[in-house]
Amino acid sequence: MDLTIMGKAAKQAAFQLATVSTTQKNNALAIIADELEEQSAAILKANAQDIELAREAGLNDAMLDRLLLNESRLQAIANDVRNVINLNDPVGSEIDSRVLENGLSLSRRRVPLGVVGVIYEARPNVTIDIAALCLKTGNASILRGGKETFFSNMALVNVIQSALEKAQLPAAAVQYIEKPDRELVSQLLKLDEYVDMIIPRGGASLHKMCKENSTIPVIIGGFGISHIFVDQSADLDKSVEVIENAKIQRPSACNALDTLLVHQAIASEFLAKLVLRLNDQVTFVVEPKAQACMSHAKQLREAVEGDFDTEWLSYTLGVKVVDDVQQAIEHMREHNASHSDAIMTNDLFNAELFINSAGSAAVYVNASTRFTDGAQFGLGAEVAVSTQKLHARGPMGLEELTSYKWVGKANYLSRR
Repeated sequence: MDLTIMGKAAKQAAFQLATVSTTQKNNALAIIADELEEQSAAILKANAQDIELAREAGLNDAMLDRLLLNESRLQAIANDVRNVINLNDPVGSEIDSRVLENGLSLSRRRVPLGVVGVIYEARPNVTIDIAALCLKTGNASILRGGKETFFSNMALVNVIQSALEKAQLPAAAVQYIEKPDRELVSQLLKLDEYVDMIIPRGGASLHKMCKENSTIPVIIGGFGISHIFVDQSADLDKSVEVIENAKIQRPSACNALDTLLVHQAIASEFLAKLVLRLNDQVTFVVEPKAQACMSHAKQLREAVEGDFDTEWLSYTLGVKVVDDVQQAIEHMREHNASHSDAIMTNDLFNAELFINSAGSAAVYVNASTRFTDGAQFGLGAEVAVSTQKLHARGPMGLEELTSYKWVGKANYLSRR
């Protein structure tokens, strides 16, 4: 594959998309959603090929869950596309405006970024999420999914490109790097003449590789150890409910709970309740103080170096007893709390201290970390969850896929 040719085609498509009306873009999205439903049999057949190959390769249950498409998941993906149609198009909107003393009317107007390159792993839904959000914001995209989802992604991209042609938009607005060669990823990261932003979605090694090798701005996100701290003032029964949701609902998700921190004053009582609730599902990885309170756990081992820096993506939960909220925050700072973190508390001071001190992209009080999601936030789908501190943080929806330009209007005004 010649990525330079893809880059040129994407840049040309981006020029065209920048002036396409919201009505035209929404029409393309509606066709994509309809085609996903109409072509569901072919898409699921392709996904079944990926699942079979993944099982033969020995992928674990968490990875298989990431790969899997079924009727309900595919319907949810189509519905997410329709949700994007209903969202306001940020392109062309004014962020602010003012009139200067010299009579110059000055505003900032939202514009597309241009061409977005996205490198992602074993989540076929990401293909549709990216395409939908980029189209709505007038951006072209070059996609490179993992080899584990090759057949699924090819089926989905065929649907997207067919829909674009039916909507009389350039098919090159969404392109896919079909070959799994890592060398092509390296080429994409150097395609700064044509690509305006790189978004990696995957593990820490992928983000590190992109950050170190790209000549294009990179959005870092999707990775981070998610924590919940249970304060001594918390409602223990309700806290167990939240933790069960954060850990069990979909453990392969990047916003699933990795580490539980418990105030020493309630550790014995609370951890007994937690083990009773999660004993048949979760393996606990614990430090000595927590272990003393959890002797009746069926699956338990002592934590070793690196465990509290691990994004488990499985039915495994790190547990540590801490002295207070301050020690909990110190633990989080040391162990990559950059994604989603929560405190269970009825103490307003501790809640505010946690909110202001946590370095996470999303912070919660008495709520599950599983809420960190574009659809949950009312953004429609998301292109990524950014955990960096520049341009965008948290779920990246439509506005985060735009930049702005200054627009000045006057009556033939010259600078004096």
